[in-house]
Amino acid sequence: MSRYIGSRNKRARQIGEDLSLKSNALKVGRRINIRPGQHGAKRRRKLSDFGIQLKEKQKMRYVYGISEKQLQKLYQQATNSQLATGSTLVSSLERRLDNVVFRLGWAPTRAAARQLVSHYHVRLNGKRHNIASYQVQTNDTVVLSTSASKIPAIKAMLESDAIAPAWLEKKQIAAKVTRLPVRSDVIEPMVEQLVVEYYSR
Repeated sequence: MSRYIGSRNKRARQIGEDLSLKSNALKVGRRINIRPGQHGAKRRRKLSDFGIQLKEKQKMRYVYGISEKQLQKLYQQATNSQLATGSTLVSSLERRLDNVVFRLGWAPTRAAARQLVSHYHVRLNGKRHNIASYQVQTNDTVVLSTSASKIPAIKAMLESDAIAPAWLEKKQIAAKVTRLPVRSDVIEPMVEQLVVEYYSR
């Protein structure tokens, strides 16, 4: 997958919302309503139905830091589920290992969480693991390496003792997946039905 290495603030400004892509929310918020580019200060045009769907799809991609191809694949898998496609899609995104590390409060952003996983700082069910896109299952155990816990930024996150979501049981640098996430577990204001409508055109 080609990884996006550009400005994360720019992506938030494209959408017009703070997408929690950077740890400094105050810095993002100062220019959140100004689009990137030469004419960014001009008033945003009213979007068509397609434009609204596209914006929501892009927002979902940016929030979880995944490629278009990855999101399409997850959507196709969600359409084969017996449950609502939108809710299944969001659940699949939440179950990504990099997102789990972020939700546990072990990293300030999903990008930082992805780096922890890719550098083998996370053990899954007792084994070193570096696949950020892996979807955790019920009863999976996730453990942060001792060396990672000594990294200043990560140490600060651990000391803040962030509260994990209800589907994760957390004990400092160890955690267990007690159940699969449902839509109500997700705090980001996403309208997944618009994403479903975009892909089902």
